[in-house]
Amino acid sequence: MTDFDKYIRQGEPDSREKARAWQTAIGLQDVDGLKPSEYLLQTAGRHIEGDITIDEVKHLIDSYYQSKANRKDFEAGRTEEADKVSARITEILYEQSFSFTPDYLILIHRRLFEGLYKFAGKLRDYDITKKEWVLGGDTVLYSNHELIRQTLDYDFAQERGVDYPSLDASQALKHICKFVSGIWQIHPFGEGNTRATAVFTMKYLHTFGFVFDNSVFQKHSWYFRNALVRANYNNYSKGVSATTEFLELFFRNLLFGEKNELHNRALHIGFLQSATPSVPKSQNGTLNCTLDEIALLKFLQAHPEATQTEIAKHIGKSLRTVKRMTPSLIERGLLERENGKRNGKWVVTLSANS
Repeated sequence: MTDFDKYIRQGEPDSREKARAWQTAIGLQDVDGLKPSEYLLQTAGRHIEGDITIDEVKHLIDSYYQSKANRKDFEAGRTEEADKVSARITEILYEQSFSFTPDYLILIHRRLFEGLYKFAGKLRDYDITKKEWVLGGDTVLYSNHELIRQTLDYDFAQERGVDYPSLDASQALKHICKFVSGIWQIHPFGEGNTRATAVFTMKYLHTFGFVFDNSVFQKHSWYFRNALVRANYNNYSKGVSATTEFLELFFRNLLFGEKNELHNRALHIGFLQSATPSVPKSQNGTLNCTLDEIALLKFLQAHPEATQTEIAKHIGKSLRTVKRMTPSLIERGLLERENGKRNGKWVVTLSANS
């Protein structure tokens, strides 16, 4: 991943955005133990540098595997799936479109796995169990296949009714974790469920104005899946209760830039401390802010000379809302304005990063 890191640190804005998408897309393959080919990594580099479009990337990957189909040196395992799905995730993450509906989740699954799974974009029509390492071989109880659509509709309706502007970041994060873990537990799809859920989640979180630390998904996608498992598993005879606290640690790193340690062994039900994970009360001094306010502060950390119009466009809010938010943040000591309106810049104070 060092090449992608290079683009993120030193590249032009468009290259950085592409590199972040590729970094996340490739990292997500780890949830199913998949690794991309060297050819995919080289082709991704050409796309990041602007030599080829994402459509050309997909065409090259298709041609690459068609030419190898009858050769003995064809890669073992599911490398083809890793390569094609990585390219498709990158395409979706780069698109400026989103729909908060179960149908969009289903569309994401179809686009990711079309031509790879015969059931791509189709709801599961059978019941499942899965032995999980993190549960010592036990399984989460997944939704009955006959109730998948009704349950999805209900969960989306509940989430749509959450008044996020009225919540501080900690409260908002708990709601998001509950929603994400809930749709994952429904397990709408027979395979590829976690990757489809993750892509939908990232698209949803973008509506709050966040730019992610993609290295979290790159390095900890397996932790993400195990945290989803633990959010949906009860075994009272072993003293284990479902908890979203592990998932909250993951999202705090992803959204707020915290540095909580994410170790898979700590999620195992046999781990002594796993029943009572230690979630820090306030690694980030902005946790009494709303998600919109945190998105604004993170944007201004990277773009201190941004105008209020540019801020509004980035976080997806009206100019009037931004003009209301900035004085509030200044009054609370989280934001300062240096050198006036015309030639000044924004300063996010240390209390916003502590």
